[in-house]
Amino acid sequence: MGKQYIYLNGKKSVEIESIKSDQEGVDETIDYNIYIDDNLHKFDEGTTHDGKLKFAISKKREKYAEFLNNQFENLVVLTGAGSSVGIGKDILCGEKTIERKGRLLAQLWDDVKEIISEETLHEFCKLVKYEDKSKNEGEDEQYVKNLEKLLSLANISKNYVEHIPDEGKEKVVIENVIKKIEEVIKTNCTLKLPENAPHTLFIEKITKRKVTLPRAKIFTLNYDTLFEQAGRKKNFTIIDGFSFSHPRTFSGRNFELDIVSRNSSRVKEEDNFIQKVFHLYKPHGSVDWTNEENQIIQKDEPDKSLMIYPKDSKYESSYEQPYFEMMSRFQQNVRNENTLLICIGFSFNDKHIVTAIVEALEQNPGFQLMVVNKGIDNWSKSFNPIFEAAKIHNNIVLVDEVFDDFAKYYPDLKSYNQEDAKKIILNLNNSKHE
Repeated sequence: MGKQYIYLNGKKSVEIESIKSDQEGVDETIDYNIYIDDNLHKFDEGTTHDGKLKFAISKKREKYAEFLNNQFENLVVLTGAGSSVGIGKDILCGEKTIERKGRLLAQLWDDVKEIISEETLHEFCKLVKYEDKSKNEGEDEQYVKNLEKLLSLANISKNYVEHIPDEGKEKVVIENVIKKIEEVIKTNCTLKLPENAPHTLFIEKITKRKVTLPRAKIFTLNYDTLFEQAGRKKNFTIIDGFSFSHPRTFSGRNFELDIVSRNSSRVKEEDNFIQKVFHLYKPHGSVDWTNEENQIIQKDEPDKSLMIYPKDSKYESSYEQPYFEMMSRFQQNVRNENTLLICIGFSFNDKHIVTAIVEALEQNPGFQLMVVNKGIDNWSKSFNPIFEAAKIHNNIVLVDEVFDDFAKYYPDLKSYNQEDAKKIILNLNNSKHE
């Protein structure tokens, strides 16, 4: 038997305990115990184990919907690979249709192996001294698919390690292989938004706020443009740091812009902020950013994209523009009063991001954190302190949910309109004498 949290928020929780078969050699779940707020829930006799599981999931969604129904003054969203994995539209390449969906780093390892060959990848790992291996029962020893660590070692080695190939073998040039790996990452992160993508629904829901409140802000660590495509599809205005003129050039000052409707009469002094606007920040860069003549420009299919590729030194890279501007904005936003940060599909392995979140939890009494991930039990050393804190503190919420379902069950709040409070409706057809 093993317990697993699917919702955790201080004293509020939903846990599933799997009951396994007691037959020797059989590892099969035959029933579930469901705990709501640490209390074992009593089901009617005859409730199936599928019924118990559905009940637990519905209670989880009921609890996080109740939490999200609060109107937070500042709403900030941080998304990682979990908001793109498995999402994408097939693309036409010549006469061939290619499946192109968001990938995890471990999956990108397999893509690299297919492009450069298993033999070259093996030689490359030996050359840069990448030695992490694992072995499953009955299988040969295999490399652990940690592309981030591999690239880190390669970038350290490229200036002083040279491959001396055996006779008849091709020489492996570290810098050339790094470029090929980066090309694979960029190609696989150039995604097209499918019709059923959760990004569109999610943006529509989080932007249903009083227009007098600060705009919803999305920080995505992904290189793809799925959020941009979703916003354009629904005619949103995206404040992303780039100018509204062409070519679209980057300046941090553009984040200070907003969109208002000006009446021809200046009798009204207040600004009429329009709806359907959100801010978008990309701290790790984007497939459609490039540097031309010392200007950061947004354009379709640039020759060389501005991206911080996965490696240990990405922490140092975040202190260069435009990444520095994005990180500064993130730190500013999590320090604001009455702020909710929703982390979706984020691994908590990026030191510079985690440091800012931990500081906000420790120093900002008006800060609340929601983590949405496929599995919320302690999954990494960096996440463990947050997992343990969520058992005690009610300003940390952990939700076991994939992005697709989270967008679907995120509460659809009333669409605020600044004229609603002033609207009077008179029904002139309800006279008793008619």
